Amino acid sequence: MNPRRPSIADNTGLNSARVRQRMVERVRELGVQDPRVLAALAAVPRHAFVDAAFASRAYDDCSLPLGNAQTISQPYIVARSAELALAGMVAPRTARVLEIGTGSGYAAAVFAQLFGEVYSIERVRALHERARANLRPLRLATVRLAYGDGFEGLPAEAPFDAIIAAAAGTQMPAAWGAQLAPGGVVVAPVGEAQQQLSVLSRNARGQWVCRQIEPVRFVPLLSGVIAA
Repeated sequence: MNPRRPSIADNTGLNSARVRQRMVERVRELGVQDPRVLAALAAVPRHAFVDAAFASRAYDDCSLPLGNAQTISQPYIVARSAELALAGMVAPRTARVLEIGTGSGYAAAVFAQLFGEVYSIERVRALHERARANLRPLRLATVRLAYGDGFEGLPAEAPFDAIIAAAAGTQMPAAWGAQLAPGGVVVAPVGEAQQQLSVLSRNARGQWVCRQIEPVRFVPLLSGVIAA
């Protein structure tokens, strides 16, 4: 029998639990305290979602290029967004969450550890296909990917208990609000040159309230799809 051919992860030590745990500890130091979120980060092999050229930095707490002018999000931001979506959620294991901007699929894999159903939509077909390939080995039955215009949300699968966006706009698209379940929240970066990770929800009078959390830097939220 031929021996298994070593992978990039083997050669760089990325399969080591210690490497992954150091990333989790860094995220904890930055302020993410929910143990469910930290456990979710520890459970997902981030090196499986980055380009081989950046494999040695897979567990650095930074964003990394994906091509198509997109990035794989910083682990801290993925964790912080998940923590904000979880806050006040009564039954996360039965919650339905929509992610806007699948990218590599990494965040969707993390969210799958926390929520009952995760839908993720990507406007760039090449990234949608790449995320599908990245996620396939993990066999996450609760993750469902869609190729389409995230600006329009995913009305066929609504309502959602939370919508988490990985792209920044100056205001929340109306479609997202219409697809949010009662009591649900939108976690999204808001702004252009100056962006703030924000939580948007309705108050008792049905008015939208935006709570700014911290400065961030995301790619812009764009409408339409890229088929090439």
